[in-house]
Amino acid sequence: MTRVAIVDDHGLFRAGVRAELEGHVDLVGEAASVDEAVALVAAQRPDVVLLDVHMPDGGGVAVIQRAAGAAPETLFLALSASDAAEDVIATIRAGARGYVTKNIATDELLEAIDRVRGGDAVFSPRLAGFVLDAFAGPAPASGGAADTDLDQLTAREREVLRHIARGYLYKEIALRLGISAKTVEAHVSAVLRKLQLSNRHELSRWAAERRLD
Repeated sequence: MTRVAIVDDHGLFRAGVRAELEGHVDLVGEAASVDEAVALVAAQRPDVVLLDVHMPDGGGVAVIQRAAGAAPETLFLALSASDAAEDVIATIRAGARGYVTKNIATDELLEAIDRVRGGDAVFSPRLAGFVLDAFAGPAPASGGAADTDLDQLTAREREVLRHIARGYLYKEIALRLGISAKTVEAHVSAVLRKLQLSNRHELSRWAAERRLD
């Protein structure tokens, strides 16, 4: 079971998240400040930290910067009320593996935790564009290797890839394309194999570099 810590300066919100996650993950502790969070991560070394972005004494970026050295294997998933581009970009640049907003449904949060632990980068769909804009390099010249790679993909696989680049969850892609989530997973697996990539995070970066969103 995934070991999860909750970092947020609002006790009522922490209690709500704890109640929703109990029984689904192993909750190893909570923290309400940067200092508490750093100590918690160092002591418990959770698999995933659900991290508030804004706290009175520095916020999520400070937690990541200070805790990463003590527990390099711990992954951080921002869980924030803010959907501002500057917050998303700063948190990801600091080292978070994902960023979702606090209106996320419980099943989607659990899926996000699992995906982050599995090596994926996870974003609420509306936020993915901020990250793509911030990290994508210039588009390669036409006729280059990117075109050769894309030629390997079917039209449906390209559709799925574009939705992955925008940050949509598998079930959201399924709804938009009128197919099952299992079919989406099969397409993603095929694309990973054809492009010789290891996981969805690498696939998202590959798509972002080629401006496929």
